[in-house]
Amino acid sequence: MQLARLLRRTTLLQRSGSQSMSIFHDRRDELEKYEFMMGPARGRLAVSLDALTDALILIGQHGVYCTSNRNPSKPALDLETVMSEITGAKELIQSVMQELEQAREANRA
Repeated sequence: MQLARLLRRTTLLQRSGSQSMSIFHDRRDELEKYEFMMGPARGRLAVSLDALTDALILIGQHGVYCTSNRNPSKPALDLETVMSEITGAKELIQSVMQELEQAREANRA
């Protein structure tokens, strides 16, 4: 389901000829939903996590075709590096979201 959504979004971007479409425009519905549920900061971070997850999925799909010459069962080394960096970025965003949630709960008390 999510892969189909990603492929549809990629196709739309290719048809428009613009790979630099603003994430605020591209993910407008998601931003509105998450900002309403979680507030502006946490909502935008949640959409950022979704975007990074989508990137990981696309890289994983690409990794099926671009395998390492040394070990064909693994993706190419550059793809592993990109996946590692995106995973690290997701962890940082998740930690910020947790801190914002804790600060919000402390303000309520």
